Amino acid sequence: MTSKSTQANSAPPLPHDCAKQDQFFSSAFSILEGAISARAFPAASISVTHQGRLIALKSFGHFTYEPDSPAVTPATLFDLASVTKVVATTTMAMILYERGLLELDAPIIGTVPEFLSGSGNSSTASISVDPRRRDVTFRMLLAHSSGLPAYEKLFLKARTREDLLRAAFAVPLTADPDSRAEYSDIGFIILGVALERIAEESIDQFCQREIFGPLALTRTTFNPPAAMRGEIPPTADDRTFRHRIIQGEVQDENAFVLGGIAGHAGLFSTAEDLARFAQAMLNGGGPILRPETVSLFTRRESTPSGASRALGWDVPSSPSQSGKYSGPNSFGHLGYTGTSLWIDPDRQLSITLLTNRTWPDCANQAIKQVRPKFHDAVIESLEPEHNERASETTK
Repeated sequence: MTSKSTQANSAPPLPHDCAKQDQFFSSAFSILEGAISARAFPAASISVTHQGRLIALKSFGHFTYEPDSPAVTPATLFDLASVTKVVATTTMAMILYERGLLELDAPIIGTVPEFLSGSGNSSTASISVDPRRRDVTFRMLLAHSSGLPAYEKLFLKARTREDLLRAAFAVPLTADPDSRAEYSDIGFIILGVALERIAEESIDQFCQREIFGPLALTRTTFNPPAAMRGEIPPTADDRTFRHRIIQGEVQDENAFVLGGIAGHAGLFSTAEDLARFAQAMLNGGGPILRPETVSLFTRRESTPSGASRALGWDVPSSPSQSGKYSGPNSFGHLGYTGTSLWIDPDRQLSITLLTNRTWPDCANQAIKQVRPKFHDAVIESLEPEHNERASETTK
């Protein structure tokens, strides 16, 4: 395999300075406590880093709404859902790009020829091949501009990893490549396969050695051991597909059929581990990446017109789930289970919010109002002038 281990170069410890967090972030914390009382989500765990220090690390609520449910702690793992796309898959792409193994503007069919035929069989020539598929590049998959649709319930017919991948390779394009930005799980499933082929190694093994280990993300993993499942908040009472409570296994059904290890979902982590990851990004990527690589992948793409995506990462739009104060160079990502990570390099700030808002089902969308309010309250605590401006406008 053509790769080098970065295990020898580990990240420096993240200094903790959380002694006064309850007083300093009282407004932000009250927003989460109120959300739990209003049943927006039963559990939350947060971290805030600022200027190289961890200044908030706190958990709220219980695994479920039942009064005897276990309390959440800062060590509690959460299903990150699509935050997997940046912590694992995009970071893997960044590392392979640095090593000269990934060419962003190379057609994906050079690595995944099955994508051209749409048959799941690289040796099958299809009469009805969509010629546009030849134009889809790694850059487009990362920027969600490939023309692939957002989501397909592939799990309804696919019962094995191989079946689901064949189905993913065959999903038709719904737009010309690079003509519009449409967030696509399907694109990241295919991207994950391509990266594994380039690295000649599975995503979970690569990320453990090249990302999680060097950054001391000791509680970040795909497929937590069965013995740990009782220590992880449940994400769904699934009565239609798996017919059981989903706890300690990936909530996303397509990722489940893929064995819990996929480019679009599957990672579990804690707020403190994500704070360490975010700090590495704020430090220019060290020790796993170079600053110029972080800059390239977190910069808003210029095409297609009106895009609000970087490579793998999301960037603030208007309105944004990152809140109203996010700087122009901010980048982050959301997860369907109610997770998010936002990083503002101009402020040297990161905010992690982990919840299980999909419990007991995904009907409750209140997180969309809670999340930006929480982000705004954190920044208002750090920059009181925002509060002063707001009070002046109401006079």
